[in-house]
Amino acid sequence: MRDFLPEDVRRREYVIGVIKEVYERYGFEPLETPAVENIETLMGKYGEEGNQLIFKILKRGVHESTGEADLALRYDLTVPLARVVAEYRDKLPKFFKRYQIQPVWRADRPARGRFREFYQCDVDVLGSKSMVVEAEICAAASEVLTALDFTDFTIRLNHRQVLTGLLKKFGIAHDKESEALVAIDKREKTGDAGVFKELMLRGVPKDAAFKTQAFFTRTSKLNEDYQDVVGALGSEAREKIVTSVNEQVNGALLSQLKEDLSEDEVVQKGLTELESIINLTKANGSAPRIRIDPGLARGLSYYTGAIMEISVAGIGSLGGGGRYDNLVGMFLGQDVPACGFSLGLERIIVVMTERGMFPLNLMSSPADVMVTIWNEDSIDESIALAHDLRSAGLRVDLYPEADKVSKQFKYASSRGIRFVLVLGDDERARGEVAIKDMGSGEQRSLRRWEVAPVIRDWRLD
Repeated sequence: MRDFLPEDVRRREYVIGVIKEVYERYGFEPLETPAVENIETLMGKYGEEGNQLIFKILKRGVHESTGEADLALRYDLTVPLARVVAEYRDKLPKFFKRYQIQPVWRADRPARGRFREFYQCDVDVLGSKSMVVEAEICAAASEVLTALDFTDFTIRLNHRQVLTGLLKKFGIAHDKESEALVAIDKREKTGDAGVFKELMLRGVPKDAAFKTQAFFTRTSKLNEDYQDVVGALGSEAREKIVTSVNEQVNGALLSQLKEDLSEDEVVQKGLTELESIINLTKANGSAPRIRIDPGLARGLSYYTGAIMEISVAGIGSLGGGGRYDNLVGMFLGQDVPACGFSLGLERIIVVMTERGMFPLNLMSSPADVMVTIWNEDSIDESIALAHDLRSAGLRVDLYPEADKVSKQFKYASSRGIRFVLVLGDDERARGEVAIKDMGSGEQRSLRRWEVAPVIRDWRLD
């Protein structure tokens, strides 16, 4: 949990502004929910590991001595959304498209780009089972990162029914499925050998663990070949060839999965949905970013269909999501189809800062001009001048004390303020204002009415 200094806030506001602009172009509406939820609303929705990371709030007042919790800090934005939809179902449109940008809290171990309090930037569509929803969400997330000048990201795509079918084929019992998904979800960090070790630690039989490792080693090789081909291309060639390479890899993976899981009709339906998403993203331009990844697990237990994650080479995940058709039903008693995606604001900002991706003018001066105070007798006139310039649409800082002009100039320079205005005795007598350009050091006098146009145009007449 961190403090944000002005420079940090500017970066955050810039990224949030881009995200909002893209989300709203896709027809999403804003939503906000409380930081605190009833603890029963959150528990049991995120799997065993998620339950352990929920910040619980102890009962208060006369119940404090019990040491029991009845409230909890929001863990994500999806479960609160499901509660809202169940509560306000009659007031919402048939297809409810919302975006939500708010902080969430997790009792996790802090690391690079990982914090206990962090913002999520969610988009969700409720009310439709169509794969058009997944295609739209992939396009929106892709467009956000493109607008922020990311060029090396991939949208990894998988399906929970396909994962379930694979686990069954490998010989992993149903009661070990959740444990296996957690192990597979860590594959990017632990490697394929790490998956085998993790599965064994979680009580999965050795033969089933070996089959699981062997499968992911095989698919990893296919994806590595894809990365090698794409990584060897120049930027111009990449745009022309990456789509073809990606289609070949996705086609090969789908064919392999259809063959390996041909006896399972439920899994075949999941594979058909994956194929449909890929075909639909060709129409909205995000297909070159989509890559089938049979090892993508996303450990949250409420996912029921397609799952997605945006990854950057050498960095890791910048966000993810998927379909969760049963979650609203836990609150409403009636299932409502839903699919969503969440971008991790903190990780995005960390990467953009390290790579120097923010616009150069983002850290500009906090004001266009600073008005000095010559002496105690001139305070009212300095305040009035600042007021007039603000009314003209300028950002104006007013030095708060009568001080040596040299000190006021030094202060303005330290804050990067370009223009400094001086209302000395001579200037006030002539109805003028002295204006100094801190960049060039040039100084001249202007009529009061000339000041705003000069500063607004960033030039001296």
